This record gives sequence, C-alpha cells and structure tokens, in this order.
Amino acid sequence: MIVDTHVHVWEIDPPKYPVGPTSPNWNSYPDQPATVDQLLAEMNEHGVDWCVLVQTSWSTWDNGYIADSVARFPDRFVGHGLINPEDPDNAAQARYWIEERGLVGFRFHPMYYPNQKILLKPSNKAMWESIANLSAIVQFHTRPEFADQINVIAQQYPHLRLVIDHLGYPDIQDDEAIFQPIIDLANYPNVYIKLSDVAGRSTESFPHCDVHPFIERLLSAFGVERTVWGTGFPAYHRTRYNWPTLEQELCLIRDGLPFLSDDDKKRILGGTAAEIWSLS
Repeated sequence: MIVDTHVHVWEIDPPKYPVGPTSPNWNSYPDQPATVDQLLAEMNEHGVDWCVLVQTSWSTWDNGYIADSVARFPDRFVGHGLINPEDPDNAAQARYWIEERGLVGFRFHPMYYPNQKILLKPSNKAMWESIANLSAIVQFHTRPEFADQINVIAQQYPHLRLVIDHLGYPDIQDDEAIFQPIIDLANYPNVYIKLSDVAGRSTESFPHCDVHPFIERLLSAFGVERTVWGTGFPAYHRTRYNWPTLEQELCLIRDGLPFLSDDDKKRILGGTAAEIWSLS
C-alpha cells in the first residue's frame, strides 16, 4: 500500500469554497484551483492508494472542500482541516468537522504565531479536550523552536497521534544542536515524523544528499514504525509551486536514500500511515 500523507487541494468557488488567510501575516493566494479530481488521476497513474488531504493556509477556516472531497471518494481520501487557535468557539468547531463532516484530524501552525505559545493558551484547553475525546489525528507545521509546545501536548494527551510535518524543518546551515528539540519529540511514543519537503530543505539536486544526515538522525530516533511519507500539491501544481513531481517524490524513497532497506521503504511509503489512519 502507498499512502501520501500530505496533499493540499483547493477550489476557488466562493462563497461555497472561499479563499482567504488562516495566518496573521498570510498574503499569498492561488489563481487556479487544484482539485481532488486532478489528484485522483495522478494517484491512479502512479499507484498511490490513499491520500491524506490537508487544508491549505489560503482556504480560510472553512474546511468544506476537504470534507466534500472525502465524502465523494471515501475509499481514497481522509481529511485534515484547520481550526483557528484564536477562535473562542474552536472546541465546538473541532466536534463539528469530525462528527458532522467526516474529517479525521487537524493541522496546526505554531510557527505562524512566533510571539506566543499559541497551542498552550488557556483558552485552547477546551479545544484540546475535544480533540482528545474525538481521538483526532493532529499534524503540526512547525520548526524546532516551537517543539516545546508539542512536548506539552504529547505529554498531556498520550493517546493522541501527533505528526510532525516536513521533517520538522531542519536547516542544513544550522548547528545540529538547534534541531535537537525535534529529535527529542521521539521520546513520546505517540509522536510521528513526516518525511516530506526534502527538496525544500536542500540546496542540492536529487537525491538531496545534504539533507540525508537529518533524515538518518530522525530515522534513528523515530524508527520507520513512526515515519510516514508525504508530498505537497496535485498534478501540475507541484512544479508550478516548485515542488518535485509525484514520480520524483516516489523515486526519492525508492532509490534516493541508500540507507533504507526494502522493508523500510514499505513502512515509510504506506505501512506506518495505514496504521495511523486505519487504512486498508
């Protein structure tokens, strides 16, 4: 089984599917939709069985397109939405999107709020309690300097499955110690790492060897049993937004990381994700 745990899809059809920011400083908006139908055709071409759809930062807090896409293709997609961590009604929003609209989890961006510990605000306690009661799966778009917030969530809710996106954003120019907070998250058995956006972390061409030491450190800490694979955008939008093609993303795991065994590749490309998201 092959599971891509990170694809953004969106429609531009307000008011049904609105476009707008979900970050205090967001100012980038799409001029073309990137649809689930485009993604499905690409999945079929390359043998990808499942995708985890992830709400974009430019599609507002309305996760309707993700939810509707999952409802259309329930045997190919599961969905993660966004919840506003500054909305006093976000606990109810968490319940609505999972219980009534069929999402399985959410994504949070602590790095968009650099001057506050947004995940740990007392006003978000009820939201986390709702998420925990729903056993939702949570993804974090984060850097090492925000890992302390995820430490707290992992300790307080040990049954929640927490996934760190894009390798935790290692910077190949930084001292190794700066990345240690991401490595330390492996101490919590409910935290997983997503092997994605490798090209974006690299200054080299395929297979991005300058990022390999970070990948090896992460695999040593988390193990393939807690490592999943993800990409970014569907179809031609990948190269339009300077991401590798789906074929290149698959090739990186299959042929570009010489320290992976065949069993490792199977776990990373789908085995671990199938366990997290209960896919078959």
